[in-house]
Amino acid sequence: MERELALEIVRVTELAALASAPWMGRGDKNSADEAATLAMRAMFDSVSIRGTVVIGEGEMDEAPMLYIGEEVGNAEGPEVDVAVDPLEGTEIVAKGLNNALSVIAVAGKGNLLHAPDMYMEKLAVGPALVGKVSIEDPVEVTLEKAAEALNKNISDLTVMILDRVRHESTIKTLRKVGVRIKFLSDGDVAGAMAPAFPEAGIDLYVGSGGAPEGVLAAAALSCLGGEIQGRLMPANADEFQRCLQMGIDNPYKVLTMQDMIGTEDVIFAATGVTPGEILGGVRYLADDRAETDSIVMRAKTKTIRFIRSQHFLPNKEVLHKVRQLQSTLEPSDRIPANITILEQAEFSQSSVGNGVTT
Repeated sequence: MERELALEIVRVTELAALASAPWMGRGDKNSADEAATLAMRAMFDSVSIRGTVVIGEGEMDEAPMLYIGEEVGNAEGPEVDVAVDPLEGTEIVAKGLNNALSVIAVAGKGNLLHAPDMYMEKLAVGPALVGKVSIEDPVEVTLEKAAEALNKNISDLTVMILDRVRHESTIKTLRKVGVRIKFLSDGDVAGAMAPAFPEAGIDLYVGSGGAPEGVLAAAALSCLGGEIQGRLMPANADEFQRCLQMGIDNPYKVLTMQDMIGTEDVIFAATGVTPGEILGGVRYLADDRAETDSIVMRAKTKTIRFIRSQHFLPNKEVLHKVRQLQSTLEPSDRIPANITILEQAEFSQSSVGNGVTT
């Protein structure tokens, strides 16, 4: 993959973030997600790839765009797998909380794990703990190993975990051991990335979250020198069968970085929608401008770029088209209900095919 692709990808996450940001705190997570998805799908038409969505908004019959198997890009450039989360943290935006992101990962064709939409147990760490801990160990043992490797007292470790009822037992154990806990209301990708950033003050990320988000986190951590281990958690026979259908022969095996992203040539981009440990959120300035904070990384070179951009909103044709389309849709027609492929095509052609500026 050409390095110029990294900057093309981050332009896509920027527009998705700008599209969803107006919905912050308005209590409407579906409209926030819809806006991000519409903008991201439109922007992909300007990216020089022959991409196939392997992690997206759902199956073809569940999502009108950015569905699994959809082809994206302008049909020029390399063949690639694409993993997207137009708005990672829909509830976060709806409630005006922290750590919402727009996220994309791109790798060579056939490399990204086709992760089923189910829970995945996760253990994510920064560079100092790579190869030092195992998801197969009890959490108490993991913490002992981490403290030894980091030359810290266990009581000085900080563990991040999603604030969920399903984590009650793990949280009880963490408190018994005596570590510091930072709870995350939502935003699984940002949480798994946090241990790789010293300024975030997080030593480990534990618990279960979405499997697709695990693959996105693996892409990010491969660029950052960190590590994530995962294990799928099929809840029933249907989910187990779904794993087999997606080519995962042993759904209960521990998934390594190699299993999830394959190659070292991975590009990851994210733009903050609301403020978080890693990126600032979208900020509205005077004179019709907005400012975004993004990160774009490439695993092959380990280059990490933080990009702060100012956008002149009247020139963002994609944003105008998103607002126009959202204003004409009835609630029953909103994503993820039924926007037809014809409407999608009409939107994409009118917003990107006619000289969109970003």
